[in-house]
Amino acid sequence: MVSEPATVRPPKPLFSNVSPAVPSPCISLCRLDEQKVCLGCFRHVEDIREWRSADDARRRVICAEAEQRKAST
Repeated sequence: MVSEPATVRPPKPLFSNVSPAVPSPCISLCRLDEQKVCLGCFRHVEDIREWRSADDARRRVICAEAEQRKAST
């Protein structure tokens, strides 16, 4: 009797934490303020969590929003 091979699902695509197109704004000064914004890179904690799975277009938006936060301080 020949058994059928089990179907294996490919892993969901997960973007690299490192992108040559959009480098992480992290400067290793990880402290959150009262609004849950990092005092080092000015990303919101939810943006930091999303970063690993975000594509380059979303990363550019996150960086732009962080720059706006930084400029308004």
